Amino acid sequence: MKSKDLQPDPGVLWHTMGMLAWTEAEVAESLVLQVAAAAGAVCAIAFDRSRPPAGERTDDAPLLREAIRQLRSYFRGELREFTLPLEMAGTEFQKRVWRELLKIPYGETRSYGDLASALGSPNAVRAVDPIAIVVPCHRVIGSGGKLVGYGGGLPLKRRLLALEQAHAGLFA
Repeated sequence: MKSKDLQPDPGVLWHTMGMLAWTEAEVAESLVLQVAAAAGAVCAIAFDRSRPPAGERTDDAPLLREAIRQLRSYFRGELREFTLPLEMAGTEFQKRVWRELLKIPYGETRSYGDLASALGSPNAVRAVDPIAIVVPCHRVIGSGGKLVGYGGGLPLKRRLLALEQAHAGLFA
């Protein structure tokens, strides 16, 4: 199943936390990410590694290794759709935002206004994204194409958008 297809039935609980396992790995030049999984699904990809998750560090867990493999492929320009199972814990509003983010095609962007319109909530669109890069909040920009807010910083947001734009036509 592809990450973008993970749009659960609204009547089904999307979050079922189990034992948390995590790892850290360099996925691209000068970029080390922390990846966490629980209950057989990725539940976090974080830039801030200063506070490790409460679970156990497990560098050889198959799901974590696969997440790192896919992230590295993405940064090499070889992967445009992640196929990781996702476990996203949040409010119903946050989950709606994340499902909309998963609909933004590789190499494209949407404004916060576009996202708000799609959600039917013109005044509220920001929801912290716990699964960076896989749930592509970096594809959301300000009005007029301005780069605004990103948990990994604007230089990384610029880097991700440039990577996708450079490789988008190769997958047509």
